[in-house]
Amino acid sequence: MILGRVLNAASDVVNEVASRSKKSEKIIRGTVILVKKNVLAFNAIHTTVVDGVFELLGQGVTLQLVSAENADPANGNGGKVGKLEALENWNLTFTPPIAGGDSLYKVSFEWDEDLGIPGAIILRNNHAAEFFLKTITLEDVPGAGRIHFLCNSWVYPDKQYKKPRVFFSNKTYLPHETPAPLRKHREEELKALRGDGTGELKFGDRVYDYATYNDLGDPDSSSELVRPILGGSVEYPYPRRGRTSRPPSRKDRNTESRRFLPITTFNIYVPRDEQFGHLKTSDFIAYTLKGLVNQIIPLFEAFVDLTPNEFDSFKEVDNLYYNGLPLPTGFLNNIVSQIPLPMMKEVFRTDGQQLLKFPVPQVIKDDKTRPPTAWRTDEEFAREMVAGVNPLLIRLLKEFPPTSKLDPEVHGHQNSSITKEHIEYNLEGLNVEEALRSNRLFILDHHDTVIPYIRRINNTGTKIYASRTILFLSGDNTLKPMAIELSLPSSEGQKIGVVSKVYTPAEHGVEGSIWEFAKAFVAVNDCGHHQMISHWLNTHAVLEPFVIATNRQLSVVHPIYKLLHPHYRDTMTINALAREILVNAGGLLEKTFYPTKFSMEYSSHIYKSWNFLEQALPTDLKKRGVAVDDGNSRHGLRLLIPDYPYAVDGLNIWFALEKWVRDYCSFYYKTDKMVQQDPELQAWWKELREVGHGDLKHEPWWPKMQTREELIESCTIIIWIASALHAAVNFGQYAYEGYSPNRPTLSRRFMPEKGTPEYAELERNPEKAFFKTMASQLTSLTGITLVEILSKHPSDEVYLGQRTPEWTTDIVPLSAFEAFNNRLSEVEGEILKLNMDKKLKNRVGPVNVPYTLLYPTGEVGLSGKGIPNSISI
Repeated sequence: MILGRVLNAASDVVNEVASRSKKSEKIIRGTVILVKKNVLAFNAIHTTVVDGVFELLGQGVTLQLVSAENADPANGNGGKVGKLEALENWNLTFTPPIAGGDSLYKVSFEWDEDLGIPGAIILRNNHAAEFFLKTITLEDVPGAGRIHFLCNSWVYPDKQYKKPRVFFSNKTYLPHETPAPLRKHREEELKALRGDGTGELKFGDRVYDYATYNDLGDPDSSSELVRPILGGSVEYPYPRRGRTSRPPSRKDRNTESRRFLPITTFNIYVPRDEQFGHLKTSDFIAYTLKGLVNQIIPLFEAFVDLTPNEFDSFKEVDNLYYNGLPLPTGFLNNIVSQIPLPMMKEVFRTDGQQLLKFPVPQVIKDDKTRPPTAWRTDEEFAREMVAGVNPLLIRLLKEFPPTSKLDPEVHGHQNSSITKEHIEYNLEGLNVEEALRSNRLFILDHHDTVIPYIRRINNTGTKIYASRTILFLSGDNTLKPMAIELSLPSSEGQKIGVVSKVYTPAEHGVEGSIWEFAKAFVAVNDCGHHQMISHWLNTHAVLEPFVIATNRQLSVVHPIYKLLHPHYRDTMTINALAREILVNAGGLLEKTFYPTKFSMEYSSHIYKSWNFLEQALPTDLKKRGVAVDDGNSRHGLRLLIPDYPYAVDGLNIWFALEKWVRDYCSFYYKTDKMVQQDPELQAWWKELREVGHGDLKHEPWWPKMQTREELIESCTIIIWIASALHAAVNFGQYAYEGYSPNRPTLSRRFMPEKGTPEYAELERNPEKAFFKTMASQLTSLTGITLVEILSKHPSDEVYLGQRTPEWTTDIVPLSAFEAFNNRLSEVEGEILKLNMDKKLKNRVGPVNVPYTLLYPTGEVGLSGKGIPNSISI
């Protein structure tokens, strides 16, 4: 019976070809490039067999041309639709094992003069499995020549969609410029992406919608895992996330339930085109992170139980990287049996022995040009505030002593107790007033952000201080820490304020150890703020509403969609994964960084003062007082810390980016009126402001989106956040935090006080006292592994200045993008040159780590350089 159907199908094909040759003189030839599911998935081989059967039955993948010139009243005045044509030889097409498994298919369309030039294609997948459609290309179309359709979308079986999938050619149209026959299809596509806000969203759906962060807690598992809902309230404002539609938990109907499934399962709804799956290596990120939670941390716990000693010295920590820690017999075999081998190789360096061994972080890498303890110097401690993984907080000190902005009626006296006597002896002959007037005093302030949470945090196993660090800009443009103030709430009551102690630099004896402790407590604060605010909140969380709004309100043929879309790749997926295992109740960040169970609540508190316009680098630098307007300086800005690597490189990237966005937007929007009269653009911005960031919708700083300048500035900020800002705070994590003593993530005890056993221990063995005070061995191992995973560039990374070919047909934008690429190449050369300049001591520092986090082109792995287009890790 099957054989008969095969013969009949073959006969039908022959007859159809013969019939065509008689009826038509012109056949439009097309090529389709796609990736079959069985190439990308680990367990989808069976779909190949089923799809082959559908092909034999003549129910394969079909396409229809849609006219951009002639409307059809019977089709609601949508474009006239051509005949149904099928991909040719699905079963005979070889799927190569390389190049992501691309398969190339042929398709032929009978030319119909009544149809005119096609502007879209309707595609139906009648197979049993989805595939990833990359491109469709038509050749020798009368009146048009070659027409290219850039698709890059998962296409599921047609029965899953209410209407068949539509793909537009790579032409770019503002709404009013869209050919009339295509407007219906443009509007219907957006309607499908918006959904109706109800019902369960299933794997493979394409709906983009909003929800609050009501998925962090897990009340069904434990009362200890209850967390406040972030977003939708005055108390806990927050950006919106993508709606996942999981059912409510049993014990709290306002909290979304959680279903933590096995390591190889990504079980949270994310619109299918936002999910990992471009190459197999993309999925590896998800598997590695879930493996860290499911398998690796429990094995770390077993290891620590078997070898209960804490780290006693810096040498023991160094052994993690240089010699490896010996593991109990059979321990590594247990790891190998539970974790897929490629993952095991990524996380554990065994060298064929029973050893736990990590890559050497740059901050301690052997180098004959500097001492092995260079990371402990005051100069390096200060340098990392302008060239480390969190160079976003240092600001000019404008008054002395520093003051607090906290409400004294609530928090009592919070102003600083640092005096002139603490610092004046070390100001290169200046007094405090002169140092202030000459803009040479700076501050790293972790006081006002910590105080509102410090009592609750210190009631857990974590013990922290609020801190202020005063720095002086030396004549060689390096920074020197002058004093560190550590503060705790007064035991006499909250309104009394704080009790503070001030520590000043010392090199030897117990005073030197106390100074090292003070710097470590500052690093704990900075590490927590970096992870939860600089990294998670100010890049990942604030960008997700832009991803959602762009897909809901801007058509794929809209110029602003095409500008922004590359900068959203994988962001919703990595954020969903983060909510599952990183920022959730009991997640890795709560276990590893000092805000502990209050981490996300703490970020909500900081979000109250978030300002979209202040994310622009020039605005941020001026707000912090580290740059001033100066028409005689490059970019019209003069840095008050001239050797500020993040700011120097960042400004070069910012203005290259701003020039590209300006050239692009100015091509499509000739006047302010065109911005005002673009309905999709206005709907996008309104939804973004009122829904995506709805808790801040009444803030006066929001651009009104009435001018080209507002559009250019807003798009530049969005791309900056997604690319350079995230690169600056993410990919240097292992270089600096991979060596835990350099940036401890937690502290378990307070500063040793005279007359206590802890102080006596400090006098006897300062290194052992340090490790008893800072993060435990288990926390350190977990943190090192986590930041190693987060700091890696995958092999399929797409960097700033790279785009899929033929993304538009417009020559001027293509030329502007080429100019942008050329400028990025120039920036790379400038960075290399600056890093070679011995006068610029902050470029490499005592640890001899060149600043390359804003070097545009990266390399696979822990390269410490490269600006990806998007937040994908």
